[in-house]
This record gives sequence, C-alpha cells and structure tokens, in this order.
Amino acid sequence: MKAAQFLIGKPWKMAAKVLITALVLVSVVALLADAQNSRLSPYQGERDGVNAGGRWYAFRSENPMTAARIVRFELQADNYLSWSREKPSVELVCTNRKYSNADFTPGAPLGPPNRPGFWGQPQIEVMVRADDGHHHNGWNWINGRALSMDKGTVRELIGAHIFKVQLPGPRGPEIVDFSPAGLDLAQVRQACDLTPKKPSKD
Repeated sequence: MKAAQFLIGKPWKMAAKVLITALVLVSVVALLADAQNSRLSPYQGERDGVNAGGRWYAFRSENPMTAARIVRFELQADNYLSWSREKPSVELVCTNRKYSNADFTPGAPLGPPNRPGFWGQPQIEVMVRADDGHHHNGWNWINGRALSMDKGTVRELIGAHIFKVQLPGPRGPEIVDFSPAGLDLAQVRQACDLTPKKPSKD
C-alpha cells in the first residue's frame, strides 16, 4: 500500500516542480523583455522611457509650473568616443506637440568652441552624415557639455538608417555612430509635429 502511494505521489510532485520551474522561467523572460522595452529616466519628475521603435526611447514629463507636456526622444550611440565616460546620445525635445530643441551629448566634456555663429554665439563645427548625404554644421556649444543641433539635421536623422557625427577631439577628429532606423515616425509627428527630410549634401 505504501509502495503504491509512493508511486502515485512521486509523478505529481515531479509535475509540480516542473510547473513551478516553468512559471519562474516565464516570469524571468517577461522581466527581461520589459527591461529591454524601457529605460530608467535620469531626471526627477520624468517617467521612465518606453521604446519608441528601433533603439529610440520616449520619456514623458509635465512642467510643474506651466503644465506643459514634454516628450523627450533619446537615441544612444553605438560606440564611445576615446575620451567619453558614457555613450554619446542625441535628445529630441518636444513641448505641447511642437518641436522645441535637440542636443548632441558626447558623454564627456567638450573642447572649446572653434567658430562663432551668425550672432557670435560659440559653436563647434561638426561633419554630419545621414545615409548617403553629408554636410558641415556649426552647432551651438552649450557650457562644454552638449551641442545644440539644427532642426534640418534633426529631420534628416529621424528618417535615416545611417547617422554619423564627426567632431574634434583631444587626439584629432572622431566619429560617433548612431543606428536611428526603426523610429516610430507617427509617434514623433504626433508629439513634435515633425516629419523626416531627405539628407542634403555639401
């Protein structure tokens, strides 16, 4: 009798263990998938980023004083600069469904400006490649930590498959590679009233 109970009970225990193991594995896979589709926000008051297609993430917040709704699209680079501690990135910021600004952040302090802008503002000259087009731009130098991108280049970026920025570094010019393909352009159009532009050539 005891032997019969042992034989009957053992398969049920095995099945229960297998079921529990499978549930744990499914939970781990779901957590990993969720982690890949979201990114922690570095800013207080901003919700964690949600994947916006490809390697882009969209972060949402609200100005506590004006109640303006802000959407920040972020794309991290594929590589590091030789002097950067963090991966370079581009950030596209939109407020109340209108484009506000876009910045290129190198992930480390920038060198000094190397040219004046039209109004005498400090700039760094960069070379930009978007797919098969390339051109030189003067981007405004923001306290040595970022460069303000022009709207035309931003429009090229959001529709491109290849995007590269060459800028001066301590050991000479260096290139930052981005993979912008896959961005949900409908989401950008709704949040920023912004559409892609065909890349231009010098």
